[in-house]
Amino acid sequence: MNDQRKEIFEQRKELMRVDDVHEDIVAMRHDTVEVIVGRCIPSHAYSDDWQVDSLHEECLRVFGLDLPVADWAKEEGIADQEIIERITRAIDAKMAEKAATYGPDLMRYAEKTLLLQILDQSWKEHLLQLDHLRQGIGLRAYGQRDPLNEYKQEAFALFQDLLVSLRESVTQYLAHIQVRSEAQEQELAAQRAPALARAQETRADPAFAEAQPQRAAAGGGMPVQTRARAAGGLDPNNPASWGKVQRNAPCPCGSGRKYKHCHGKVA
Repeated sequence: MNDQRKEIFEQRKELMRVDDVHEDIVAMRHDTVEVIVGRCIPSHAYSDDWQVDSLHEECLRVFGLDLPVADWAKEEGIADQEIIERITRAIDAKMAEKAATYGPDLMRYAEKTLLLQILDQSWKEHLLQLDHLRQGIGLRAYGQRDPLNEYKQEAFALFQDLLVSLRESVTQYLAHIQVRSEAQEQELAAQRAPALARAQETRADPAFAEAQPQRAAAGGGMPVQTRARAAGGLDPNNPASWGKVQRNAPCPCGSGRKYKHCHGKVA
């Protein structure tokens, strides 16, 4: 546990000291490609055993790329390493295009910010997993296994999963990130303006105001007294028209006091 905390904190301190983490991001992206291809195309497996559809879905989910993986798998003599290289070139080209579109400075800022945020969140989730593991690890003794050794092994496996998940999450977020410029924000606001204007005009329309009592009388969420008053059936001077009044509700007579302290008290 202490070794894991030390490694994570050292990585975070190193990230805070530098302004550009682009090389780390690229390494994470390439490692993610290898892991995904390794899951779907096991080493030394025959092409008939390749999970081509799963690889295609993973490329869409993580990289946002619709790649012809099925066509690649049908090529004569193709191997997993060549597929890794093709996917790597495709995602590198996509990220280079993003940098050219949004500007290198903005992308470098996004890379560092996302990496730190995801690292912190992943570490919190890892601590929670370790806490759950610690609570039940003592039961391993019933199986003639040493709980301490079991905890160390499983904690190490969870830490390895943390690093893999961190690289994949950072790659996925950066591959799907969209940055709006000030001009795009203004254009979006201009597109929304007519709808907001129509909504304001509708509320200002007298017909809309006249329709409110009708909706309320039909049970539009208004209290019983309010609906009765809107319908003209409640007379402040005639308690018989009040119906059943809640004790903590304002008294229908208009005194401003609660019913239980006014006419309810008299009753």
